[in-house]
Order: sequence, then C-alpha cells, then structure tokens
Amino acid sequence: QVQLVESGGGLVQAGGSLRLSCAASGRTFSTYAMGWFRQAPGKEREFVAAISWWSGGTIKYADSVKGRFTISRDNAKNTMYLQMNSLKPEDTAVYYCAADFGTVASTAAEYDYWGQGTQVTVSS
Repeated sequence: QVQLVESGGGLVQAGGSLRLSCAASGRTFSTYAMGWFRQAPGKEREFVAAISWWSGGTIKYADSVKGRFTISRDNAKNTMYLQMNSLKPEDTAVYYCAADFGTVASTAAEYDYWGQGTQVTVSS
C-alpha cells in the first residue's frame, strides 16, 4: 500500500513558476514508477508527466508541458517533484500524483494509488 500527499500548489501569474511535491509513504519508494496528472473543471483527468523508479530511467511528458515542466524524484526523501515554469492559464487544474507498480505509463488506469490533489491556478 502507498500513501501520497501533494503540496506546493497555489495562485501564480502567467509566466511564473511553481514546484509541486509528492510525499510518499508505505511501500519502498524506489520500487515503483510515479506520475503527475491534472484535472481542470469540466474536463477529464489528463497525463502530465511520469518517471521510472529511478531518476536516470524513463521519463515521459505530455506535449502540452514539454520544455516547461520537469519531473524528478529523490528516493532518499521519498518525494517526487514537478517543477513548472512558464505557466499558462490553461495549466490551471488540480494536480494529482500517482504511483504505478508497473512500467512508466501515461494513462490513469495504469496507476495503482493516488493522492488527493493540489490546486494550481494561473491568472492571466
């Protein structure tokens, strides 16, 4: 079992930056892949980024965030991060972290555990 807690969301102006964190507990953190998803009001949850069990492995990004967002993890701290730069109003959403006991995936159905989310609001 895995427990996930996101933090770092908030209100930022367009062009600004935020760093989200996802603290994990339970199963050994370095044994599973992790991902970030987001959900805007009235829209389906969408993939943002994913990382394999170690930082030097597979990393995936959605096209909409490539070049602006960076996913990383610190296995010693049981924490995953999402550095978000050049934020746009369309990045406004609740951001969720998730744990994937299989391979690095970009579909929500592949993930086994989810956090409760943190709100990111980007004003124009």
